[in-house]
Amino acid sequence: MTEPQTAPICLVENHNEQLLVNRKAMEILDDISEPVVVVAVVGLYRTGKSYLMNCLAGQNHGFPLGSTVQSETKGIWMWCVPHPTKPKHTLVLLDTEGLGDVEKGDPKNDSWIFALALLLSSTFIYNSMSTINHQALEQLHYVTELTQLIRVKSSPNCEGIKNSTEFVSFFPDFIWAVRDFMLELKLNGKDITQDEYLENALKLLPGNSPKKQASNLPRECIRQFFPNRKCFVFDRPTNDTEFLQKLETVSGDQLNPKFQEQTRAFISYVFTHAKIKTLRAGITVTGNRLGTLVMTYVDAIRSGAVPCLDDAVTILAQRENSAAVHKAAEHYSEQMGRQLKLPTDTLQELLDIHTACEKQALAVFMEHSFKDENQQFQKKLLKLICQKKRTFLLKNEQASYKYCQEELNRLSNAFMENFSAFSAPGGHRLYMDRKEKIEHEYWQLPRKGVKATEVFQSYLKSQAAIESSILQADTALTAGEKAIAEERAQKEAAEKEQELLRQKNKETEQQLEAREKSHKENLEQLRTKLVQEREQLIKDQKMMLEKQLQEQKALLEQGFEKKAQEMNKQIELLKCGIEEMKRNSGSFIDTIIKGAASVLFAPLYLVAEGVKGFISLFK
Repeated sequence: MTEPQTAPICLVENHNEQLLVNRKAMEILDDISEPVVVVAVVGLYRTGKSYLMNCLAGQNHGFPLGSTVQSETKGIWMWCVPHPTKPKHTLVLLDTEGLGDVEKGDPKNDSWIFALALLLSSTFIYNSMSTINHQALEQLHYVTELTQLIRVKSSPNCEGIKNSTEFVSFFPDFIWAVRDFMLELKLNGKDITQDEYLENALKLLPGNSPKKQASNLPRECIRQFFPNRKCFVFDRPTNDTEFLQKLETVSGDQLNPKFQEQTRAFISYVFTHAKIKTLRAGITVTGNRLGTLVMTYVDAIRSGAVPCLDDAVTILAQRENSAAVHKAAEHYSEQMGRQLKLPTDTLQELLDIHTACEKQALAVFMEHSFKDENQQFQKKLLKLICQKKRTFLLKNEQASYKYCQEELNRLSNAFMENFSAFSAPGGHRLYMDRKEKIEHEYWQLPRKGVKATEVFQSYLKSQAAIESSILQADTALTAGEKAIAEERAQKEAAEKEQELLRQKNKETEQQLEAREKSHKENLEQLRTKLVQEREQLIKDQKMMLEKQLQEQKALLEQGFEKKAQEMNKQIELLKCGIEEMKRNSGSFIDTIIKGAASVLFAPLYLVAEGVKGFISLFK
C-alpha cells in the first residue's frame, strides 16, 4: 500500500435506492497491489457496527457512529489501512448501512447490501443486539435470500446453489458479534464458550411443521454456507447513556473493563485469523482486483441481473491477464536492456541472455495471470517478446555494423594515404602485405559482433578492383604470375563468401534452437502452473468435503438422521469428483499442454521446419 488511508471513504453509494461505485474509492483500490484481508460488518442499524470497524482501524473515530435514531452510514464505506500483523498486506474494512432502516423505501436494497458485503469480504461479521434467539435469527433472513441473489455458474443449468457445496468455496468466514450481551454463558448448568453458545443457537428445531421449517431455514443456511464460524459476545460498553451517545470521544478507562477485554480479544482474533481474500483455485485478491470485483458486482445489480461469481472471475481474469502481459513484457525489456552490452561478441551471447530474460518474464506472467483460456494471453506475451527480441537483434546488428565500419575506416585510412607507393614495381606485394596487416589488426579487435564478417567482406569487395588494377600495373610480375595472383584472389573471395554463408546458416540454426528452447520453457512453466492449480482445486474440494462431513456428523448427533442422510448424495459427489480429479490430472493437463502447443507454436513450427530444410541444402 503506497500511503495509508487517513479516513473512510464511501465505496458503494446508495442514492435513491440505486447503488453507485465511488470513483475516488476505486482509485485508492487501484493503487493497492498488495494482497488484501477484507473484513465487512453488517447488521441492523444503530447496533454499534461502526465502533467495531474503528477499533480494527486502531482509531476512536473514522466511521460515523451516530447518536440518534437515524442511520448514519449509507451504502458501503471503506477504510484501507496497513495490516498490523501481516507485512505487505492491506486490511480493508467495509462498514455497511444499517439493515432494516425504516426510512428506506425498498427492502430489496438491504438484501443487495448484505450480498455485496458477503461477496467482497474474506471475513463477514454479523452484528446484533442482546442475544441469539428466534427473533435475532429471523432478522437474519437475508442469508436465506442468497440463493436468489447470487449465482455460482453463468449457465442457467448449473443452479441448485442451495444444495451445492460450490457456494461455500466463495464465501467468507463468519463472525457473529452479539452486543450488550447480558446473559450468562451457561447451558444446562454448565459453562459454555462463546462458540458453543452460537452452535447451540443454530441447532435445528425438531418437527416438520411449516413454522418449524421456517425457523430452521436461517439456521440451515448459516450452517451450510458458513462452515467456518465464530462468536463474540460483548457486555454493554457503559451504563452511562451520555457516554453511549459519544463513544468516539470517550477514553478507554471510562468504559466497562470487561467490554474492553472482549473488544481486545475480538481485535486480536481478526488480526490473527482473518484470511486473505481469495477466489477459486487459490487466486489471491489484491486491492486493484478487489476494485474490479466491486465494479462487476454493482454493474450486474444495476442492470437487473444476478451477480455471477464465475463471470466476475472471468472479467477479473481478462483485466489481470492483460496487465500480466504488460508487466512481463516490460520485465523482459528491462532485463535485456540491463544485461546486454551491445554489440555482443556473438549471436549466441545475445540469444542466451534472451532465453534467460524470457524465462523470467514468463515466470512474472504466470505469477500474475490466471484463467488464461486457450492461452490467449500467453500467446500475446510470446508475440510481444518476439517483437522485442527482433528489435534487440536489429540494434545489435546496427551497433556491430557501426563499430566494425568505423574501425575498418580507421585502419585503412593510413593505408590509402600512401597509395602512390603501390604504383612502383613490386607494388602489388606491398599492397598485399598492407592489406594482410589491416586484416590481422581488424580480427584482433574485441567484440566486433555479428556483422564483423559481413562488413569485412564488403570491404574486400570494395578493394577488389583496386587490387586488380595494382596487380596489372606491377611491371615486376610476369603475365603468368599475374594470372596466378588473380586466380588466387578469386578463390579467396569465393571462400570468404562461403564462410559468410556458413556463418549465416549457423546463426539461423542458433535462432531455431533458441526458439525451440522458448517453446519448451513456455510449456514447462504452463505445466507447472496447471499442476499447482489442479492441486489447489483438489485441496479446496477436500476442505469442502471435510466441512460437509462435520456438518453431517453434527446433524446425526442432534438427532436429524433424515437431513444427515440427505447430505449423502452431495458428499458422494464430492468424493467422486476428488477421486476423478486425482485420477485424471495427468491426462487433463497433457490435453491442455497439447492444445497450448498447437495454439502457441504451430505456425512458427512450420516456418522453422522450412528453414531447417533450406539450411540442409547448403551443408
